[in-house]
Amino acid sequence: MTGTMIELEHDLALLDRAARCAVRGHGHVEPNPMVGCVATDMDGVVVAVTHHQRYGGPHAEVLAIEMAGARLQGGTLHVTLEPCTHEGQTGPCTSAILDAGVSRVVIGQRDPNPDASGGVELLRAAGIEVDVLDHEASRLLLSPHVIRLQQQRPWVQAKWAQTVDGRIATRSGQSRWISSSRSRGMVHRQRGRVDAILTGIGTVMNDDPRLTARQGRPRRTPRRVLVDPRLDIPMDSALLATMDEAPLTIACLEDAPPERQDALRKLGVDVLALPAHESRIDLRSMLQLLHANHGISTVLVEAGPGLLSSLLEAGCVDEACVFIAPTLLGDEDATPPLKGRTPETVDGGLGMALQQVHRRGEDVLLRYGMLPGNS
Repeated sequence: MTGTMIELEHDLALLDRAARCAVRGHGHVEPNPMVGCVATDMDGVVVAVTHHQRYGGPHAEVLAIEMAGARLQGGTLHVTLEPCTHEGQTGPCTSAILDAGVSRVVIGQRDPNPDASGGVELLRAAGIEVDVLDHEASRLLLSPHVIRLQQQRPWVQAKWAQTVDGRIATRSGQSRWISSSRSRGMVHRQRGRVDAILTGIGTVMNDDPRLTARQGRPRRTPRRVLVDPRLDIPMDSALLATMDEAPLTIACLEDAPPERQDALRKLGVDVLALPAHESRIDLRSMLQLLHANHGISTVLVEAGPGLLSSLLEAGCVDEACVFIAPTLLGDEDATPPLKGRTPETVDGGLGMALQQVHRRGEDVLLRYGMLPGNS
């Protein structure tokens, strides 16, 4: 193996470390991207490992420079995202890098935001060696930010639990509990890190969920969002009974009963009345309005096959988190996670890319990214 290959592997390993650190910012930094940074001195010794910690706070590079101090003179920064050049809530990271006397910067991804990009060229013009690598973990970290910039909608993560034979409920609709308590605890923690939790009226009718984060230390209070075209929500539902715990938006059609719209608004519900698109709610427009009206940047979907299928057909699911429990139902009439699709070949299915595999007790969690061209 050549020296160049060894150096590349070393750079990628340090970017991996930076990416693992960056994830600690999830729930604190959005709508900013999660960013991690590793600083090494001129001898290659790691002197700082840190991440962007809170929205409006110092970026990862600045924190690493502060932690490393004079030890970073002539050293290297490995950062998952191109250092910014603009003056926002904080100063430009490129200026801090120049002042620190860094000799080299290794970057996992270029910044897609035209207002912040250009750091590579600025640093190179100042005589700093800059290498931009194709780093998968950095790309995955940046994906939610790219969706928000390019599509003006939140990043959407769909979650469901299924049996080994791919069923999310029995034929009667009973689904408690397919996944383990450990898996459910993980879901509650994720609820406390997103801006919104999205479900459909079918789930409300079957399970009467609260959709609140009730385990761990929530980093955010997610807005509950219900897709309910005709405003069929029962007035004694758990969602309405817990209005003091978290805000609630209900998306309905414009011609939903006006007296129901008025009654819900009097309870403090944000009623989002939308024009019909092919007799249904336009889910992409709904997500864009949530982003524009409430600053929603991340959404967790906990829904049945109806809403989940519609979101996938609209190309509005970016990541799927599938918990597989060690159970077989063996009932062809039990509920699958999707419905309504009739592909004639396997190639006609929705394309997914496996990103991570975790074991949660006896459950297995598979994380998939949705491939382009699924809508």
